[in-house]
Amino acid sequence: MKNPSAEADQFQRRAAVGFLGIAAVMIGLCLGYFRLQVWQHEEYKTRSEANRIKLRPVVPARGLIYDRNGRLLADNIPAYRLEIVPDQVEDVDATVQALARRVSLSKEDLEQFRLARRATRGFRPVTLKLRLSEEERARLAVDRHLFPGVDVVPYLTRRYPLESALAHVIGYVGRVDANDLERLGDSKYSALTHVGKSGIERYYEDSLRGEIGYEQVEQNVEGRSLGVVGRVPAKPGPDLQLSIDADLQRAAANAFGDMDGSAVAVDPRTGEVLAMVSLPSFDSNLFVNGISHKDYRILTENPSRPLFDRNLHGGGPPGSTVKPFVGLAGLESGMRTPEDKILSTGEFHLPGVARGFRDSHAGGHGWVDLRESIAQSVNTYYYKLAIDMGIGKFDEYLSRYGFGKPTGIDLRGESSGVLPSPEWKMKRYRQPWYPGETVNSGIGQGYWVVTPLQLAQATASIANGGLRRPLHLAKARRHGFNEAWMPLPLPAAQRIAANGPNMKAVQEGMVGTIYGSHGTARAIGVGAPYLIAGKTGTAQRVSRKGNVSVNPHQLPLHLRHRALFIGYAPADNPSIAVVVVVEHGGFGASTAAPIARKIMDAWLLPKIAPTPATASAPAPLPAPASAPAPETVR
Repeated sequence: MKNPSAEADQFQRRAAVGFLGIAAVMIGLCLGYFRLQVWQHEEYKTRSEANRIKLRPVVPARGLIYDRNGRLLADNIPAYRLEIVPDQVEDVDATVQALARRVSLSKEDLEQFRLARRATRGFRPVTLKLRLSEEERARLAVDRHLFPGVDVVPYLTRRYPLESALAHVIGYVGRVDANDLERLGDSKYSALTHVGKSGIERYYEDSLRGEIGYEQVEQNVEGRSLGVVGRVPAKPGPDLQLSIDADLQRAAANAFGDMDGSAVAVDPRTGEVLAMVSLPSFDSNLFVNGISHKDYRILTENPSRPLFDRNLHGGGPPGSTVKPFVGLAGLESGMRTPEDKILSTGEFHLPGVARGFRDSHAGGHGWVDLRESIAQSVNTYYYKLAIDMGIGKFDEYLSRYGFGKPTGIDLRGESSGVLPSPEWKMKRYRQPWYPGETVNSGIGQGYWVVTPLQLAQATASIANGGLRRPLHLAKARRHGFNEAWMPLPLPAAQRIAANGPNMKAVQEGMVGTIYGSHGTARAIGVGAPYLIAGKTGTAQRVSRKGNVSVNPHQLPLHLRHRALFIGYAPADNPSIAVVVVVEHGGFGASTAAPIARKIMDAWLLPKIAPTPATASAPAPLPAPASAPAPETVR
């Protein structure tokens, strides 16, 4: 029998459950809408906009580089590159093959694309080819609809107007590779195609590249761009002014002729590098968009190693150019006075050692003091001085003058060289130190390794009266073409010797090298309208056999001595200090010194008015009327 009351109760219960279920569903639905429309509004709006708006990074213009006189050394020129976004392409290999029928793709382009694709996330563009021609751009414009995920992107590429003249100083930019992404961070360089690889370009990379911006580009369902709807501008990198003088740089390179070597010219008053030449050199433009295998092979197989920076990474024994610094160390340590004299008989012997250490002249130089020992390059003076000082004190003072440590120049990878010491020899060769090695160290031979930059810094320290200034290339910076140049702060100088009688004696000895009656570089002082101070040097690559001397000009080219010269001018008010090293040059006086004179002329003569008072060298010592015979080994 039916029970209406029970059925009504059951219906009410079911209706209540149904109502509660519907209410729960409606509440859940409302919460879902609220979450989508309110809580996650920005997220879904961004996703929606991403289907319509494409963010395109805008790479800033790289900062320009100028010389001290405003000559452009590195600039930017417009170009176009071909990019592919792998995630937006169904078949990357097929797309590349199709593109190869419309643009010229070299093996290097394909290899670079393969490596970059492997190192880059799929949603980021990968460059297939840099520097499209106008004809290639026209072909791609006609068939653009056939290549979704492919784009032609305008950009600025680097150009070096002076080509090889400053390759080792300016360096070059090159394509961003996997090593760059790993070293500097993927996100930091994801939008860039080029990065500084060497020289100034690498050292000041963080400044020169500027800050990346972006554009909001509206596109249709086919991925075709409809226009730019928003923009965050990129910030160009600041321009950089170097202390380099482009005219002096060219003059220094031309002074070498066809010889290999290096030269550094600095302002001893500030530590600014005026010229820095390493020969042979190379054209920096070859590396900007990827050097070909053929060009790279030519550079790497050249026995003269044009890619090797002799000033920054090279070095060797300084020969007799170290004598002014050893002499100064003897004076400053109290082991000698400027007037102390040493007898040079032509050969120096250690007690109990039969084999002697020869002087530069057979029969010796007689009694000489510090000034004449520098002017005539008397080995015996420095043999005995080194022994009297001992290797410990010798290293203490030579280290103070900057040897065995970097100069602080604003370039990556500077060599520290080698200041010979018992500790260094034990670590390097596991052998004890011998007195004969101290003797050799006194004349810049043996285990010495000195870079031209170190010699330049030390020479400038004598020229300015005893201040060792860190060498530097960057002089000023500006943040816009219409802005004024803001000088960069000068690195702090360190007093390494008192500017007193000891320093004056060394300076007079270096002046005597040019103007003394027995000076080893008298030839370069003839006709100079300014006073020159200097020191010649010859670093031997092979020693004599027994008592038989070796004629360096009869040796194979790779075994011939290195010719060196250090100097500064005007000696009475120095504004330039010069170091010249000529590979396989033979003798410092006959090969390196004339090159230094040409560099000094290029810097000083335009600043000197031609008057009768400057028609001859204002030397404190009488200059010879004619050039002397070439010096022997110094």
